[in-house]
Amino acid sequence: MKDNPLKKLETLGQSIWLDYIRRELIASGELQRLIEEDGIRGMTSNPSIFEKAIAESHIYDHDIHNLNLQKKDVNSIYETLSQLDVQNAADEFRNLYEKTDGKDGYVSLEVNPHLAHDTKGTIEEARRLWTALNRPNVLIKVPATSDCLPAIQQLISEGINVNVTLLFGLPRYRQVAEAYIAGLEERVAHRKPLKHIASVASFFLSRIDSLIDPLVEKFLEQDGEKTEIAKKVHGQIAIASAKAAYQIYKEIFDSDRFKKLTDKDALVQRLLWASTSTKNSDYSDIKYIESLIGPDTVNTVPLKTIDAYRDHGDPKSRLVQDIEEANWAIERLPDLGININKLTQQLEDEGIKKFDESFDKLMESLTKKSSE
Repeated sequence: MKDNPLKKLETLGQSIWLDYIRRELIASGELQRLIEEDGIRGMTSNPSIFEKAIAESHIYDHDIHNLNLQKKDVNSIYETLSQLDVQNAADEFRNLYEKTDGKDGYVSLEVNPHLAHDTKGTIEEARRLWTALNRPNVLIKVPATSDCLPAIQQLISEGINVNVTLLFGLPRYRQVAEAYIAGLEERVAHRKPLKHIASVASFFLSRIDSLIDPLVEKFLEQDGEKTEIAKKVHGQIAIASAKAAYQIYKEIFDSDRFKKLTDKDALVQRLLWASTSTKNSDYSDIKYIESLIGPDTVNTVPLKTIDAYRDHGDPKSRLVQDIEEANWAIERLPDLGININKLTQQLEDEGIKKFDESFDKLMESLTKKSSE
């Protein structure tokens, strides 16, 4: 039997987290198998994942019925169900968390997506979820909106672990890293410890190509310099952006400023590659894993993509390869009339809207199940 490619990623410095949560995965022992046999080192969730888990199965029906008898409203029912799943998953990962001294073994739960532009509301909800979950190896997901940047800094300063989600653009990534570091520095100023405060910056990938590729394809049928540029950047911008983000990561977290914090046991805020299932069938189904393997990174992957990588992955450290080509691809987008910063802001807005819709659909499903 050949060596498992997923397990080899760990030796290259990358952690694979599962982008999926469902109660039967934990109860059946399948999650523990994924941890032991595939080297899965964490788990993420979002409103879309919980909506599918609860709406498309009957596993939660009994609990929904009992909570309804207790006169719980649908939001309370959702919080009870989701928090229990996250707590149970965190317990499955607890040994790994202890073994890695807090580097891995995390499970994420997101604040209500409707709070994406509410700084105060995000802080209050994140505090409440952190207290309710009562596990050191959980991350509270907070969107990377401009309104939530102060929330990220505040939560880190309070020692609350944060997974910064819905991150698409390089300028915003710099702001996210700054918020994390400023939060740690605030703790130092108040003589509070930094050990075991964790954060990841979740950079969404496939959606970038899904938006930009059609704009690039308009030039592929033409002749001339723009066509040559289009051929080289087509299907490459998401990976190019990730590679550029990693260069920013190294610049920031290798700095003298951050060394003062690592001397006090601070952890780096790792880049996490999200939205890594391939949307375009013309591309490899492991496109957003193979090209982005590198030290101190995380890739959160759905089950289908995990199965694909186990089957035909070729793990090698590639994240720092072809950096000049990646930068060139981003720099030439204006030649095609493409404003990458404007488009990544569009993706952020659309991402929030999608999560809002998934959350609202989940509430509708719970309302329907409660009445059955």
